[in-house]
Amino acid sequence: MSNSLDPAVRRRANKAVAVYGGLRLLLFVALTVAIQALAAAIGAPVPLIMSALLALIVAFPLSMVIFSRQRVAAVEALATWRAQRDERKRWIREELERR
Repeated sequence: MSNSLDPAVRRRANKAVAVYGGLRLLLFVALTVAIQALAAAIGAPVPLIMSALLALIVAFPLSMVIFSRQRVAAVEALATWRAQRDERKRWIREELERR
């Protein structure tokens, strides 16, 4: 059994989560800007906080649909990293029990 963690697995997991999180953040910002622009275009000013809250409500389910491939990649990368960490912990426990 290997007792070392593969740093590439952690980097992949971090990158996948950062990409998915960044895309969700960009969607949120774009929706906020679009709501503000639409409100200004029709002459009905909406407070920024209200636009942001509406964008947040819309962005959550929309991001799950639009960015499903990135979400799945992030979940799989995290699962791989978690399995590696669990295996390492199991190995450490076994080594300690032998002493």
